[in-house]
Amino acid sequence: MIGVFDSGLGGLSVLAAIARALPRADLVYLADTAHLPYGDKDDAYIRSRVLRIGSHLVDQGCRVIVVACNTATAAAVAAFRETFPGLAVVGVEPGVKPAAALSRSGRIAVLATESTARSERLADLIRRHAGSVQVRVEACPGWATRVETLRLDEPDFVEEARQHLAPLLAAGVDQIVLGCTHYAFLCPVLETIVANKATLVDVADAVARQCVRLAGTDAHGQGRLILLATAQPERLQAALPALGLNWLSRRSSSAARLVVA
Repeated sequence: MIGVFDSGLGGLSVLAAIARALPRADLVYLADTAHLPYGDKDDAYIRSRVLRIGSHLVDQGCRVIVVACNTATAAAVAAFRETFPGLAVVGVEPGVKPAAALSRSGRIAVLATESTARSERLADLIRRHAGSVQVRVEACPGWATRVETLRLDEPDFVEEARQHLAPLLAAGVDQIVLGCTHYAFLCPVLETIVANKATLVDVADAVARQCVRLAGTDAHGQGRLILLATAQPERLQAALPALGLNWLSRRSSSAARLVVA
């Protein structure tokens, strides 16, 4: 069984990629909705939540666990791996490496939560993989919450997104990294602003490929999906069609359930 978790709905973008890549795998998705968002929390708090959630997924029988949250990966994936050394753990990191390799202008940007934007892990990722490419890190407060509340294309967000992206495009940025899994669901708005001036870089498919490599026999189950949430599981269930993921509902054998973790 493969476990996938996030503070809320953002990790569903990663879950969808994994479900497409591994149609027979048994999957568990856990949304820590009682404690979202992670993006404005300190690292100690995020680590405590990640370890609690990880422990619950291990108890559920998961042998591959995907930390489907850039903020949680930056703050806690090292502690997670130390605590559960026998597990295959996949973190989600902003796609700085592919963006730098694909950039023709030598300028890229990373859109991120406030926590990820200030994290040493992101700074180290840029040092290791950007080379001579210039990287601008753009904190986007409130964007993850916007996805959680399914306010994806309101006029005020279109203008807010333009204020973040226009200076980047004017500076010659040609690769824009989505540094939060929630942001994949904002792409319809972001793409209208970016147009043909830059490419949006998402790593969900790369994470799915890593799961294919690690899952082994865990990839050959009954194709079940279990949906769990630490608060308001009905919101998780209702979000699937709203986010264009109604096909995942058909894979789930029951409605999303409340879990104490």
